[in-house]
Amino acid sequence: MYNLRGKRAGKDWVRVNPGEKTAAVPEKPQFDDHKLLTLLQSAKAEVQGLRLIHLHLSLLRERDFSQQLAVRNIIAEIGAKASFLQSFSISNGDVIVLYKGLKLSSVTEVCQQIEQMFLAKTGLTGPNPYKEHSLYSIMELSLNFVNVIRFIEALGVGVGEAKAADTKPPITLEELAKLERSMAIFDLSPFLLNQPLISIAGEKQNEADYYELYISIKHLQERLSPNFDIAANKWLFNYFTTNLDSSVLKALNHGLNFIRGKRIGINVNLSTVISSAFIKFDERLPMDFRGNVVLEINKGDMLENLGLYQEVIEFAADRQYTVCIDGLNAFWVASLNLENMGADYAKIFWSPDMSEMHPDMKRDFQSRLQNTDTKFILSRCDTVTSLVFAQKMGIPLVQGRAVDNILRKGVTVLDAIKTASAMDDDW
Repeated sequence: MYNLRGKRAGKDWVRVNPGEKTAAVPEKPQFDDHKLLTLLQSAKAEVQGLRLIHLHLSLLRERDFSQQLAVRNIIAEIGAKASFLQSFSISNGDVIVLYKGLKLSSVTEVCQQIEQMFLAKTGLTGPNPYKEHSLYSIMELSLNFVNVIRFIEALGVGVGEAKAADTKPPITLEELAKLERSMAIFDLSPFLLNQPLISIAGEKQNEADYYELYISIKHLQERLSPNFDIAANKWLFNYFTTNLDSSVLKALNHGLNFIRGKRIGINVNLSTVISSAFIKFDERLPMDFRGNVVLEINKGDMLENLGLYQEVIEFAADRQYTVCIDGLNAFWVASLNLENMGADYAKIFWSPDMSEMHPDMKRDFQSRLQNTDTKFILSRCDTVTSLVFAQKMGIPLVQGRAVDNILRKGVTVLDAIKTASAMDDDW
């Protein structure tokens, strides 16, 4: 129970007479940031035909979260006439509404009434995120969903902000042996996924340079070993991935028709490339894939096995494979001479702290990006912010869920980046 100043009242401070109802305890406001972000990023979310209303209540000089409820009640009154309408309370105090089937004039009229109601009592602190001096914005969602995602990301809502999964114990040797036996007879093709690496520079803008083929470890674990964490023990996981490589190569030997006509990349351990399983894969590789397969090799595997890496580089050159060093960060890009190491590609894992890079590190990083024939990739691009960073740093290829989501919405990646960059003047 709370007193009038919002502080918890002691038991002896408030007395309730028999039959008297107690006042409702104010509940903590519930916000919909992650719900909206998930909706916009969903593969099933159809944005064509949807419009968006963004009410910038956070810009009011005098405000409180009860204003969100008042606005949503007003919006709900016109919802009966819409074929679709859903509103979201944002954690900064704003309200965002998605709708379909309402006349623009009717929506504008309601928004103007809301604006007049609030501005009669107070003013705005400045322009809204879309550079307008208005309490509301109405827009086509298909043309602006990237801006909305970027706005929500700026509030600190991450893609992975789902509820944490229950912690599972590390996989044991006994369980790993069972998993290996299952994999020997299990069809891995349903777990074999592909993800494009999209060009954002040069003449091949918005084209896929190649498609990375990979196994969804998460889904495989849920199917074959649901009670254990396969990745918890580094050494057992490395052993597992070596066996997984062989299983993937075996699955690919059964046919590449599902991705014929495209360049592909496969994750392999160095020890796998010199194994009998890979020799068999190489012998059965269709002619139209010769010269169109990228071997993605983890940076840690390379540094721990430099002699073996050199053998693989020579083998790759002889058999017309290209090589990508995987798992780099800004430090390793600046420290390694990747071109001399025979790397055709170098894949950098995006991290939010890259945008806060020290000026000296940033200078060395950009210099290495620009003065080499090695093609750089920014991977794990789960936010629009990461894509804007890639373009501004001159990284020509991008990969990740943000890229996939943009492509599903029918928008080119480069156009999405340009739209988002308009909101990013503080670089």
